[in-house]
Order: sequence, then C-alpha cells, then structure tokens
Amino acid sequence: RMRLVILDDYDLASEWAAKYIRNRIVEFKPSADRYFTLGLPTGSTPYGCYQKLIEFYRSGDLSFKYVKTFNMDEYVGLPRAHPESYHSYMWNNFFKHIDIDPANAHILDGNAEDLEAECNAYEQKIAAAGGIELFVGGIGPDGHIAFNEPGSSLVSRTRVKTLAKDTIVANARFFGNDLSKVPTMSLTVGVGTVMDAKEVMILITGAHKAFALYKAIEEGVNHMWTVSAFQQHPHTIFVCDEDATLELRVKTVKYFKGLMHVHNKLVDPVLSIKDQKCPENLQRHLLNHPFDVEKQQLYLELLTFSICRAQPP
Repeated sequence: RMRLVILDDYDLASEWAAKYIRNRIVEFKPSADRYFTLGLPTGSTPYGCYQKLIEFYRSGDLSFKYVKTFNMDEYVGLPRAHPESYHSYMWNNFFKHIDIDPANAHILDGNAEDLEAECNAYEQKIAAAGGIELFVGGIGPDGHIAFNEPGSSLVSRTRVKTLAKDTIVANARFFGNDLSKVPTMSLTVGVGTVMDAKEVMILITGAHKAFALYKAIEEGVNHMWTVSAFQQHPHTIFVCDEDATLELRVKTVKYFKGLMHVHNKLVDPVLSIKDQKCPENLQRHLLNHPFDVEKQQLYLELLTFSICRAQPP
C-alpha cells in the first residue's frame, strides 16, 4: 500500500521520518548475526532527519552498531575528501556522530578504476547483506530518485549516469554557483534497485518539489518522473510538508490527512533499545500509557524478548 504522511513543516516531517526509522530498527532487533540494512540519501532534505537520528543515538535510545547502510549515489571524479562529495556529506552530517562501524557504511566509489565493475559489485554487496530492509530517498524538482534522471528505465540497476542539466543547475549552489565545477556524471542505484527494498520511504519537502509530488501521487507511472514508479511498490511511504502538497487536489490532501491518526501509530509510541535492555522500564511504560491493543501486543513482544534474552541458557 502507498501512504502519504503530511506534516505541517520541514522540521516535523524530519522528526516523523526519524522516529519511523528508529522504530523500524528497534522492532527489527538487530544483532551480530542479523543486521538491519538501511538505504540512505544525501542532500538538504534528509539533513533534519539525520540530526534527529543523532539525537536518538546520543540519548541512548538507538544504536547503529548492527546496521549496514547503502547510499544511493556518488559523483564521478570528485575526490572522496572533497567537501561536496557524498562520502564527506555522510561522514560529516551523520556517520561520525553515531556508532556505526565504518566498514558497514557503503557508498559507491566515483573514483574507481572500473566504474561498471564498481556498480556491479555494489549490487552484489546489497544482495549479500540480504537486501535493503528500508530504503530512504529524496527527489529532485524533476521527480528523479537518486540520480535516475527523467527517462531512466524503471527497472534499472546500479550504473553510471550522465546528469541532466536541471540537476547540474540545482547542485551548482554547492559549488559556489559555478556550473563548470559541478560534476556531470554519477554512480547511482537504479530504480529497480530501490524497488527491490522491502520498504521505501521518500522525503519530499518544499514548494519547489510540489509538482513532482503531484506527479508521484496523482498521475500514472511514467519514466519521465521516476519517483512515480513507487506507486507500484507494496510498501511505500511518502513523507512531506504542507508546502510540498500545493499542487495536489484538495480532496487528495484531505483524504490523506484523514488517515494521519493511523499513520501516527507507526511512530507513537516511539520505541527504544532501553526498553529491550530494561524490562522494568517497559512495564512502567505500559502502566502509564493505555495504548490500543496492537501497541500493547508489540510492547509485550519486546518485553518477552528482553526477559528471554536476560535468562541464562
């Protein structure tokens, strides 16, 4: 099913997305022999979400020790240490602030000697990790997901891609608004690569993304708007702010807003690894919060898991 979660502003959308990621990881109960695999984007849209995830880690509610990440894309020919490389972005804005093992944080190498072999190896690494559990993505104003520009195949795999003029112009702000400094090629996961994930969450914020959201939600699947492919994914969540809904029909917005009480159950209660470590905290939480039956059952399952793990063999 496809969900559209509409929050008032960017900060609330970022927080909702971060809470959802947190709950998915905690529910999964990752361990040394069962890693949670997370697909990740770069850019300005996911920044707020990453900041909230860092907060959750620092408060002791979330750990990335048993998480493997796979980023969506990287520029070709840009040194890894360049401040605008996606290696630098992920390290400075997320990875260095959490407890993830650097060996488990996978990003395509845009400086590989054989770019095609690098792309094939990336697909193999994803498969070896058991596939992506949750792929988080963002989109461009032209509706591209990762660097799958308009006209990309909707069954494409990880590959070398030439960037569209609109994308180069949009990214020029990161390169002193000098178009000549913006890379013109990239390595990117394909639409099919993301579609293979068990679940996809796409973050869309700002009025400049409103037409792309309209194309993704209200019109049919179209390779000129690659984000529209996720209408056909069995588990897609679009998380957006009010500004991003400006091109949607009023009745569409009203319909999905009417489902927010259902969508908010995905992030309320917010789960914590502290509950797994300390059953007493979990029992106290249950007494103080009269949740519905479904939430009670989830917490009781976590409680049972914690008690069983605490008992000696």
